[in-house]
Amino acid sequence: MDHAQCAAVEAAARLRDDRAIARALRILQRRACKPGQAMGDVATCGAFFRLRLAHEKREHFEVAFLDAQHRLLAVERLFSGTIDGANVHPRIVLQRALALNAGAVILAHNHPSGKADPSTADRAITTRLQEALGLVDIRLLDHFIVTADRALSMAALGIL
Repeated sequence: MDHAQCAAVEAAARLRDDRAIARALRILQRRACKPGQAMGDVATCGAFFRLRLAHEKREHFEVAFLDAQHRLLAVERLFSGTIDGANVHPRIVLQRALALNAGAVILAHNHPSGKADPSTADRAITTRLQEALGLVDIRLLDHFIVTADRALSMAALGIL
């Protein structure tokens, strides 16, 4: 087999692997996102959002809406942006939380750059959302910043 044929075989194998991985991720995501699932500990929540956001090329902002016992009601991708930012509107987050009768929420967004440190903008939107949700007695439990390698909990850092 010459070099071109080897490259073609490798490309076909990679394509099959990529399809299998994508299918496995869809299955894992479907199983991980069951309504009623407890979302109480940092490790579980971090893994959950890493699965959803770690390999995205653009920034996305998601919210897990929880009942009063911190069981999952729904998780939604509410905002998408560019490679280095997404505009987040507290009004939309609040509307969805009220529509779902949520008692608490967990926020997450990814940093495609791979740098997990919370930016000034990350801290500001977290504060704004915490204040807005607090006005209607919905608790903000955490805000995760996700990269390909990790999910950083702002609550664990003492930012919330």
